[in-house]
Amino acid sequence: MTTGCPRILVAAPQGRSGKTTFSLGLCAALMQRGLRVQPFKKGPDYIDPSWLSAAAGTPCRTLDPFFQNGAEQLRHAFDRGTREADFALIEGNHGLYDSVTEDGDSSSAALARVLRSPVLLVINAARMGRSAGAMVYGYQNFEPDTPIAGVVLNNVAGKRHDSKLRTAIEDHCNLPVVGVLPRDEAVSIPDRHLGLIPNAENEALHPAIEACRRVVEQFVDLEAVKKIASSAVGFAAQPMGGDVRAAKAGSHAPTIGVIRDRAFTFYYPENLDALECYGAQLKFIDSLHDQQIPDLDGLYIGGGFPEIFLEEIEANVSLRRQVYEAIQHGLPVYAECGGLMYLCQRIHWDGQSGEMVGALPFDVELCSRPQGHGYVEAEITQENPFWPVGTQLRGHEFHNSRLINLNGSHASAYQMARGSGLGNGRDGLVYRNILASYTHIHADGLPGWASGLVARAEQYAKEKVYG
Repeated sequence: MTTGCPRILVAAPQGRSGKTTFSLGLCAALMQRGLRVQPFKKGPDYIDPSWLSAAAGTPCRTLDPFFQNGAEQLRHAFDRGTREADFALIEGNHGLYDSVTEDGDSSSAALARVLRSPVLLVINAARMGRSAGAMVYGYQNFEPDTPIAGVVLNNVAGKRHDSKLRTAIEDHCNLPVVGVLPRDEAVSIPDRHLGLIPNAENEALHPAIEACRRVVEQFVDLEAVKKIASSAVGFAAQPMGGDVRAAKAGSHAPTIGVIRDRAFTFYYPENLDALECYGAQLKFIDSLHDQQIPDLDGLYIGGGFPEIFLEEIEANVSLRRQVYEAIQHGLPVYAECGGLMYLCQRIHWDGQSGEMVGALPFDVELCSRPQGHGYVEAEITQENPFWPVGTQLRGHEFHNSRLINLNGSHASAYQMARGSGLGNGRDGLVYRNILASYTHIHADGLPGWASGLVARAEQYAKEKVYG
């Protein structure tokens, strides 16, 4: 199968250059013009994708060489996500050439080369003039096969500044400047301790997307951007085994609850898709407002910011008690980061404390500095409800919290080769049928992730029926 979806990769020399502002505005502007825009985010992230999803009107998907190991997996993931799309926007992360490895094979530039995607380089031009040309020239020639196709200038002071920048880039780099964004605080998105505030958390922030759209429509040559995207060369995306997995005919379709609301927003759409592809029926639960849980065969609690909603979570005593009782009766539960925090006894943050489910005998403390941040590599070394011992996994973590009364007597499933986890090289608490960790998993980073959860839920469903 050949993938020829028009596409661009939006990158920058460094973070906070304006690529998210531009990406949001471009997605919203193109969607308003009737295009089906599929956004992607390069790298492990939930927060930027939540904004991209809202701007494009479709769930943002992930492209990451660390999870999707190798060019074929990356191309397959792109193809799978763009089959109904008219335009694909890939937002890079960090600087264009920044990489986990020294050879650069996990950079945004490497991803652009794998996907044959033209790159738009967003430059923060504040306090810069002719030097912008030298910067762009260096980025063109650092890895010359990187397909940089145009430049967007951000934080431009006025017409004179615009003219200096444009002349330096177009004369010395032979690249078009397709957008010049002025300084404008109206398009900023508030952030806090772990980055931007998730889009789903606060509806009062939604006008920021409209502000981004208006700026892009006014100051970006959309036809030039579409022309660059349409110049992308098609590539072959080989079918990969296990892309479509349906439940066996006549088998029980297990029901897996997913706690997803303003407090728990960190879910990769690929993970939810994978659970459904293996036959699970998903039931979404609101930890802030739902008073009871449905009849479940498994429960998935993703990450988020439960500390922001301490009072509301604590006030929902009925749901917390029902989750606790279901766990005592053997309900299989997989929880990540914020989900781990939710299952503990209490969360302490900023002088406040809130009661949680209490299924895990620990308290959680929010710290002023990150306790774990970055990619994770681990081996499963302990029996657990979902995956066999010896399984290798790749994930990521970003948390400011820690368990304050954890000791070595509690079983943990993951031996960390990279990452912090719970500390002392371990992660993945195992208790009854719970597996709870600080490590976030993308389904491509642990190929048996979904099948393991669904199989355990199926087993539990049979146990309920037959005792």
